[in-house]
Amino acid sequence: MKKKFIIFIIIFFLIFLVFLYFKSLKNKNTEIKTEIKTEIIKPDNSDYTSYSSNIIKDVYYSSKDVKGNEYIITASQGEIDYKNSNIIYLTNVNGFIKLTNSNNIKIKSNYGKYNSENFDTIFSKNVIIDYLDNKILGEYLDFSIKRSSMIMSREIVYTNSNNILNADVIEIDIDTKDTKIYMFQAKEKVNIRNKQ
Repeated sequence: MKKKFIIFIIIFFLIFLVFLYFKSLKNKNTEIKTEIKTEIIKPDNSDYTSYSSNIIKDVYYSSKDVKGNEYIITASQGEIDYKNSNIIYLTNVNGFIKLTNSNNIKIKSNYGKYNSENFDTIFSKNVIIDYLDNKILGEYLDFSIKRSSMIMSREIVYTNSNNILNADVIEIDIDTKDTKIYMFQAKEKVNIRNKQ
C-alpha cells in the first residue's frame, strides 16, 4: 500500500512538473508576443519626426558642358533614390539652359528625374518649354546634355506668334536647333493652324 501511495505521489509530482513546464512555456510565448507588439507600435504623436529621410528641400544643381553651355536645375524638393544615389526625384522643377551661341531656354514641370552623374533630366507632368517667342506644352521631356537634345512627347502643343501646332513628338538638337516634329502613327498628320 505504501508503494502504491509513493508511486501515486511520484506520478502526481511528475504531472504537476509537466503542467508547470507547459504553463511556463505559454507565459514565455505571451511575453515574446507582447515584446513584438511593443516594437511595432509607432508613436501616435503629431510632432514625431523621422531622421532617416532622404528628402532634400530647395534643390539646386548647376553644370556646364565642354562648349560652355550651362544647365541649372532647381526644385522645391528632391528625393534621393535608395538604390542609385545618382538619381534624384524632383517636385516643382525649373530648368534653365544658358547657351553660348543662342538664346536661353526655360523649362518647367511638376516632376522630374535628375541624374547627377551625367546631368540627364526627365521632366514630367505639365511640362512647359519657353524659347524666344516659342512655347511648347507637353507631358514628358527627355533632356540630355551628352546627346545635346530635348525630346518632348505626349499631348504636344507648340505655339509661336503665328501658329499653333499639335503633335506627338518634338525632337530638338540644342546645338544646331534642328527640329523634328512627328506623330507616332504614320497615318496621322501633324496639325498646324494659324492663330489669326
